[in-house]
Amino acid sequence: MFKGSMVALVTPMQADGSIDKKSLQDLIEWHISAKTDAIVIVGTTGEATTLSADEQYEIISLTVKQVAGRIPVIAGTGTNSTQTTIKHTQNAQKAGVDACLVVTPYYNKPPQNGLYQHYKTVAENTSIPLILYNVPGRTACDLLPETVERLAKIHTIIGIKEATGKLDRGVEILNCCGKDFKLYSGDDETALDLILLGAHGTISVTANIAPHKMHDLCEAAFSGNKALAEKINAELMPLHKKLFLQANPIPTKWALHEMGLIPSGIRLPLLPLEAKYHGELKDALHQAGIIQSIKEI
Repeated sequence: MFKGSMVALVTPMQADGSIDKKSLQDLIEWHISAKTDAIVIVGTTGEATTLSADEQYEIISLTVKQVAGRIPVIAGTGTNSTQTTIKHTQNAQKAGVDACLVVTPYYNKPPQNGLYQHYKTVAENTSIPLILYNVPGRTACDLLPETVERLAKIHTIIGIKEATGKLDRGVEILNCCGKDFKLYSGDDETALDLILLGAHGTISVTANIAPHKMHDLCEAAFSGNKALAEKINAELMPLHKKLFLQANPIPTKWALHEMGLIPSGIRLPLLPLEAKYHGELKDALHQAGIIQSIKEI
């Protein structure tokens, strides 16, 4: 059910930081027309940590309603509090999402057994499919493969978004967790390599900007057309890199605004992309053929 190019969607905002529901609805329709395989809402790229619980529920509910079952919807529900994570996950389940993406508890620095108990407790208090999310560069917390292997035995924990960018880490998870446990890349630069090694897709930042190409990349890789997948990936590589000139989603939201798809808003403590980076990101957009891609869609 969850396979291919899954966009880690931005949350469109007006200049004052208020949520732009119309732009969100339009973005969802654009992604569906561009063959995005699933939408991941209120995750890192969606600025979840600056959204209130009510705002998160509203965005999730709006997304589920707009998608109307055409593609899967996955909600980011992880926090650094187990009880809060349970509540967010229950709310997302109530809103009708297909799965939840649960990041490791940030800032707390729990031990591996604490991570195991955290996820086990969330699973015991919900009945929706859960996807683990490991991104130690942001959380100061690394979910190790041996802990993932333990968690994979819990039937509602169906996979992991692995965002270390380490291919050997991905291979280790594939080898120890069995074929029914799904591995997703959380690092656009290495996503194709991980898919070719056996991953089931990518939860992608780049897909915000180039949804059709990210879908085609995944499809080519899954079908064994490695040459085509590598060609598309080479076109997108400057974008994979430049979308992290500053903290995600700063460059992504700036690019989408330049493309005329969303307003300019972003919430503190993040700020709009610094002017010194504009040229680099524009060059990456041109190299990826983004203007032509939009016209094709």
